[in-house]
Amino acid sequence: MQTIFSIAIDAFAYGMALFIICIGLSLTMGLMRVVNLAHGAFAMIAGYIASYAQRELGTGYAAAILLAILGTIAISIPLERFLYRRIYGSPQLTQVLMTIGITFCVIGITNYFFGPTLKTIPLPPSLAEPVDIGFRTVAAHRLFVMACGVVVAAGLWFLIERTMFGIKLRATVDNAAMADALGVRTQVVYAISFAIAMGLAAFGGVVGAEFLPIEPYYALRYMVTFLVVVSVGGAGSIPGALLACLVLGAIDTTGRYLMPDFGNFFVYAAVIAIVCVFPRGFLGRAQ
Repeated sequence: MQTIFSIAIDAFAYGMALFIICIGLSLTMGLMRVVNLAHGAFAMIAGYIASYAQRELGTGYAAAILLAILGTIAISIPLERFLYRRIYGSPQLTQVLMTIGITFCVIGITNYFFGPTLKTIPLPPSLAEPVDIGFRTVAAHRLFVMACGVVVAAGLWFLIERTMFGIKLRATVDNAAMADALGVRTQVVYAISFAIAMGLAAFGGVVGAEFLPIEPYYALRYMVTFLVVVSVGGAGSIPGALLACLVLGAIDTTGRYLMPDFGNFFVYAAVIAIVCVFPRGFLGRAQ
């Protein structure tokens, strides 16, 4: 029972960390129709900012997270304006080539300025210590990641389904030309959506660094993982992405606990089976 409980806690926490990072990619692919292979690069940038803020500037963990999010969004705004905006509506191959080029540029810059070493983001004592939940103890950081995932899921659902911005975004997705004719500033909607997606990537990159360590090749190392989550959940679907992260997190964690020599075999075998049964993902919609 101890092993089962440990697997369940680690799987849920890992799944939530994946969700926070990947939901931004799901939104850009499903709603903005942009195949952003550089998504992981923004999560990596945030990790470096948070590590630098804590180790060099002496900020606390919360301040480091805030600086990482704001810094990543600040970097993403000119990139969206001068690069991404040029590929909206372009063929997917064009988008792939542009965004993977951005990824390699970020990797090169990171290696040049920070070197090829792993960057750590120290946890505060309140998150580093275990929490007694009655019948056993659980790492506080895992509980924190779970709570963050729930808050992000609920907040995004409310933003898209219950706010005026969400209405404009859905209208732009369904028919950008008509929305523009009706007075919706579609370019502004896209810019804000992109900034939100990058902010979520930044947040996930920092709080999920215990599961996905920050290093110069982070963007390439986890690129397939992030794409798999979007494909299995269904691009643009918040519940689908959440379900995909929890399912894949459970399979991956269980496999690593019980049969570590198989590596990622079980998770990718599960992906093949899921995609065969659900070609558009769990909750994907026809494009």
